[in-house]
Amino acid sequence: MIKSWLTETFNIKYPIIMAPMFLVSNNEMLIKAAESGIMGCVPALNWRSPEEFEEAMKELKEKCKGPFGINLIVNKSNIHLPKQIEICAKYAPDFIITSLGSPEEVIKKCQPNGTKVICDVVDIKYAQKVESLGADAVIAVNSGAGGHAGPTPASLLVPMLKMNCNLPVISAGGIGTGAGLLSVLSLGAEGVSIGSPFIATEESPVSNEYKEAVVKYGAKDIVLSTKVSGTPCTVINTPYVQKIGTDQNLVESLLAKNKSVKKYVKMLTYYKGMKLVENAAFAATYKTVWCAGPSIEFINKIEPVKEIVERLVSEYDEALKEFLSKQG
Repeated sequence: MIKSWLTETFNIKYPIIMAPMFLVSNNEMLIKAAESGIMGCVPALNWRSPEEFEEAMKELKEKCKGPFGINLIVNKSNIHLPKQIEICAKYAPDFIITSLGSPEEVIKKCQPNGTKVICDVVDIKYAQKVESLGADAVIAVNSGAGGHAGPTPASLLVPMLKMNCNLPVISAGGIGTGAGLLSVLSLGAEGVSIGSPFIATEESPVSNEYKEAVVKYGAKDIVLSTKVSGTPCTVINTPYVQKIGTDQNLVESLLAKNKSVKKYVKMLTYYKGMKLVENAAFAATYKTVWCAGPSIEFINKIEPVKEIVERLVSEYDEALKEFLSKQG
């Protein structure tokens, strides 16, 4: 066991969260994560309706023999948020990760039922804000993260947050090895949130083409694109991405800055981008826009969730032994 706030609070063996990934995370992955000594989180938006989400929650409560979490997008783009909060309050997942907005309503309605509320943050200001609202911990989304990454590397962001807020800090981004796990724990993180390496798992619902791309491509092949959601998002630089480019065109960019229409432009951009990502995730298509982070560098085969966890822990032990041996 590796002791930390994360392991002590949730009674897990290893301080690892299988990060919530849009379209990728599913119940089977969370169940296997729990069996492997870690815990997983799934976006509520991975189900098309609140009714489907509630059925999934029932299944997780019945079949997941360990802690699990739900990721909520807490801004106006998520039209299902009120119902999702209601369902979370009813079924009380072990934790909720909030993203892209204020966690105030989630804290107020879900904490009383024993759910820990952990908030994605990219800077000190927002970490202090969620601390004042009563959050239980923060996830430091650093520049190595997949999806919507933060601007600051873990080596700076984790210590900055440790020095300026009193909440446990979990690092998200760039971890694909046990040595990487050791490095962020040594910075003061209470655990890590790992996403991209778990795309290429047997339990993942995405297409084999997507999984093979995670195996085939590496850190150098990850680029930031504003075409997916309107804000920079990490994708694999496939030939199709190279063809369409990674920046919004001039018209889209100008409209996105127009005060009277920018809200609707952002919603349309997000919708179009998510449909593109969804179509590529589940079927063979030349329009391959696959979200992933640079930690795919360390993935060289498709394997079960359990084997990825075992490899990370084995590598952690080896890295720790090597470090201690050098200290004499």
